[in-house]
Amino acid sequence: MNNSTKFEDVKINVKIILAGLWTSVTLCYLYGDYFELYAPGKARGLVEGTNLLDSPPKLLLASVVLAIPAVMVFLSLILKPAVNRTLNLIFGVFFTLVMLFIGITSFSDWYLFYVFLAMVECVITILIVKYAWSWKKE
Repeated sequence: MNNSTKFEDVKINVKIILAGLWTSVTLCYLYGDYFELYAPGKARGLVEGTNLLDSPPKLLLASVVLAIPAVMVFLSLILKPAVNRTLNLIFGVFFTLVMLFIGITSFSDWYLFYVFLAMVECVITILIVKYAWSWKKE
């Protein structure tokens, strides 16, 4: 019996890594939006219809934008490498910029959780860009 302290290091396919990163960032988006409901005045704005997403077109646009990371979980697993890499680069950069903007503009006591999550999301989307950029060719 070998009492070695070395663990097997299995190489993980870049598609699985990207899908895992998109899953993580999607969960952070969900947590941020959920925790935001606890900020003072947020629930009142939802009831009165005076929140940021106060019209059907705004809700549709937000739905489309937030569907992208969730769909990228699956697309990262099934798309051909060239298209997969391109979409991961485009959306990875896009969501990094969006979250940098949100993190910078949300800085207040009640939104420190949002700033924290925005920075975590930036790290994750930067990793998406890194893995997509360094995707090895056959």
